[in-house]
Amino acid sequence: RGCSEEAIEFFFQMQLEGIKPDKITFVSILNACISLEMLTLGKQAHAYIIDGGVEMDEDVGHALVNMYRRCESIEDARQIFDKMPERNAFLWTAIITAYAQHGQGKEALQLFQQMQEEGVNPDKVTFVTILDACAGLAALAQGKQVHAYLVDNGLESDIVVGTALISMYGRCGSIDDSRTVFDEMCERNVITWNAMIAAYAQHGHGKEALELFQQMKIKGLSPDEITLASVLCACSHSGLVDEGRCCFRSISDDLSIAPTIKHCNCMVDLFGRAGLLNEAEDFIRTMPIQPNAITWMSLLGSCRVHVCVDLGKHAAEQALELDPQSAPVFVVLSNIYAA
Repeated sequence: RGCSEEAIEFFFQMQLEGIKPDKITFVSILNACISLEMLTLGKQAHAYIIDGGVEMDEDVGHALVNMYRRCESIEDARQIFDKMPERNAFLWTAIITAYAQHGQGKEALQLFQQMQEEGVNPDKVTFVTILDACAGLAALAQGKQVHAYLVDNGLESDIVVGTALISMYGRCGSIDDSRTVFDEMCERNVITWNAMIAAYAQHGHGKEALELFQQMKIKGLSPDEITLASVLCACSHSGLVDEGRCCFRSISDDLSIAPTIKHCNCMVDLFGRAGLLNEAEDFIRTMPIQPNAITWMSLLGSCRVHVCVDLGKHAAEQALELDPQSAPVFVVLSNIYAA
């Protein structure tokens, strides 16, 4: 961040001394605006770019689209994209990513289709982005079309693309397709294993997630925080309380990983779903890090399911102390009283 601030200071010093920036300078200053997430400065730089007559340069246009995307100004990014006389795969990917990352998956898919119609070949990053958009929309049919395109172009064996396919199928509810892609991959890294375990966890296949977790360790891969959160989530959704306890103990005892708040919240959810509300409360009191509002909301939700008014009231009080503006707390609490 400090270097980005210095870069901006030097840029304005250039203006004061009458030195004309070139396109490399503009690209650098736009990247600095991205680092600082400062849209106002980015727009000032854009004005200088227009004055310098390089707005339509391919590299500068790409940097502008990225700057507006990262600063969450999608309309500005789209205006630049639409004005560009020539648009390469990098520029198409940047605007597709802008829409996909801001929950506008339909627009991302439309742009992907337009990209192909205009004869621009998508690259690996484009495919990963569009698969994420398909997953966000639960658009399984479109995801399968993208998969077919990847197969035709020999890209499905790429570890990054393959992992994106596993995640897409899992989020679209097609676990068998996820596992097929996983099994056919020649190379897998921790992220690949995490994607498959998360797919099982998301759909309550706890035993399969645990089996994969054990296979992962047998093959010599070290689970990370994400792996363990997915395994705990799988145990929670499948009612595997003892297995969840063992997994949580292994985080610090066997794997030398410090438990995170997400791990702890998974344990609260595990106990709560199983109706072990007192154990959930005891866990919160003794957990190695301070509980947050989500911790208490998880317990409150379990109190609603199991109609435990007193503990639910206590959980609501604790949640509101940490997040006084949380409307869902009042809704859930009222549902407990009404039960």
